Amino acid sequence: MTDAPRPETAAQRALLLSLLDAGVTAAHPRGCLVPHLPPAPAGRLVILGAGKAGASMAALAERHYRAQGLDPARIAGLAVARHGYGEPAGVIEVVEAGHPVPDEAGIAATQRGLELAASAGPDDLVLVLLSGGGSANWIAPAGALTLSEKQGITRALLRSGAAIDEINCVRKHLSRIKGGRLAQAARNAGRLLTLAISDVPRDDPAVIASGPTVPDPTTLADARAICARRGIPLPPAAEALLNDPANESPKPGDPAFARTEFRIVARPIDALNAASAAAAEAGYDPVLLGADLEGEAREVAAEHARLARDLAAAGRKAALISGGELTVTIRGEGQGGPNQEYALALALVLDGAPGIAALSADTDGTDGGRGEATDPAGALIDPTTLARAAAAGLDARASLGENDSTPFFDRLGDLVRPGPTRTNVNDLRIILVG
Repeated sequence: MTDAPRPETAAQRALLLSLLDAGVTAAHPRGCLVPHLPPAPAGRLVILGAGKAGASMAALAERHYRAQGLDPARIAGLAVARHGYGEPAGVIEVVEAGHPVPDEAGIAATQRGLELAASAGPDDLVLVLLSGGGSANWIAPAGALTLSEKQGITRALLRSGAAIDEINCVRKHLSRIKGGRLAQAARNAGRLLTLAISDVPRDDPAVIASGPTVPDPTTLADARAICARRGIPLPPAAEALLNDPANESPKPGDPAFARTEFRIVARPIDALNAASAAAAEAGYDPVLLGADLEGEAREVAAEHARLARDLAAAGRKAALISGGELTVTIRGEGQGGPNQEYALALALVLDGAPGIAALSADTDGTDGGRGEATDPAGALIDPTTLARAAAAGLDARASLGENDSTPFFDRLGDLVRPGPTRTNVNDLRIILVG
């Protein structure tokens, strides 16, 4: 590790971490879920959770209904979360599974979840608790597609720089649960209610966890076009699925959606608003750049660096705050994630500009990496970043070229490591100026 930043910079960095914490707290299930929980049904309550908040949402719901006096014998369910994101949920079984690349644990749990949904009758309520990460955690390859083939397609899409809506479009047409198919499985239930924590731009229900309970506006032709545009190699089983009209996902008007409802309980903008309020309290003028930003991480970083320099030149004391989900087209052999790549690119463009410090992190607690709960969430930069790197023998530009941001920031002690937050409203980027 290198020498620590100067005291005035350390204060900015501490504030950045507190702003991240404010954003994450605003989007955690414990602050937003319970008011949306409906009354207990006349029959069984079937709770199905998926994603990085899947276990925490299921645990809160189970405790709520038990506290309301619902007999545990009338509660059934299963929650699937990313490895490291599980927590006890009473009578609800919790399974940890792979993310972003699916695994066998996810397949087995998804099959049991589909069976539970299919078992629901006219007096039963199927309560689906969704969050980002559900696309990888609920994995049920269609047709003759194998897990290893599905994993290969997922890895290729991730490496290609495809946006999340593109990735999920392909996933939906290779799955037995995504793209409205869970609603089809639960078609005999008296009611299906989905409560979701959004992690996607524009909070589209059809994109959150690949929309397992809502009509799918995308088509087989869309999925084929994405794979062609991104150069994704497809095994014969996947090609067969994407060319089979009978494999089209259910659309609006399908009877499966007659007794379904979808509500979003937390959004990326909630985290941005909480961080903005905390920044204002600390004396900074919040400048919101939007909760739905997309694009190549290093290109967005260059634009944000320009905005920060303009504010500094105008003598403003401001906090540039943005969300969304950036992408990285992987060309090197390094280790990192979109938030760390953004931070590294930002440091290079700012080139030590005085008075400017920044944090970029994923609100779920992990950013890219190896799919482990111990992966960093992002990184911090300040005016001393490049100087400290040079003193440590690090070449920032070479690290960026190799997509190797994690070792770079690890050596500087500038990785952000909150651990699993058990929520997910996408990225939170904050640049403090002045």
